[in-house]
Amino acid sequence: MLKELKPALVLLLIMTLVTGAIYPLVVTGIAQVLFPRQANGSLIERDGKPAKDGVGAVGSKFIGQPFSDPKHFWGRPSATSPYPYNASASSGSNQGPLNPALADAVRDRIKSLRDADPGNAAPVPVDLVTASGSGLDPHISPAAAEYQVARIAKARGLDPQKVRALVAESTEGRQLGFLGEPRVNVLRLNLALGALN
Repeated sequence: MLKELKPALVLLLIMTLVTGAIYPLVVTGIAQVLFPRQANGSLIERDGKPAKDGVGAVGSKFIGQPFSDPKHFWGRPSATSPYPYNASASSGSNQGPLNPALADAVRDRIKSLRDADPGNAAPVPVDLVTASGSGLDPHISPAAAEYQVARIAKARGLDPQKVRALVAESTEGRQLGFLGEPRVNVLRLNLALGALN
């Protein structure tokens, strides 16, 4: 038995070192050299100043943030818990279209949007009232941004055309020209909006 146990323990130790220490260090080193921005979280900085070790960063390009002030663009709802956009608990609500809880949540979200902009009778874009599969989506559709233009222009005392132009400038096209849909990063759009005032 000891004869069989010794090689098993040696192999366990070797594999622990290789897969638990050497491999992660090599991959981390390669990522830091070849893709430092992505390896460090694709951080977004305020005023274009580089973030050093997360200092100066206002968020990540890939993780949404909650905005509820009428002067800001609002993103997709988040289904994560115990708080919205919790990156360590990425998940959707897993509520199907016939689930009464989903219908109630959508109805409440529509009411919040209507209350914030009572004069807006346009149909509410679906991405403003439903969470994404990850619950972390930082983007909204251009239609969802357009839906909010009048409210934001009024709250900030800006010309709606100026806000609309900002949305157009902030709209990202399809990846590689054909993958996905055009989208707007809410955090970047709000930072650009803040720079207008």
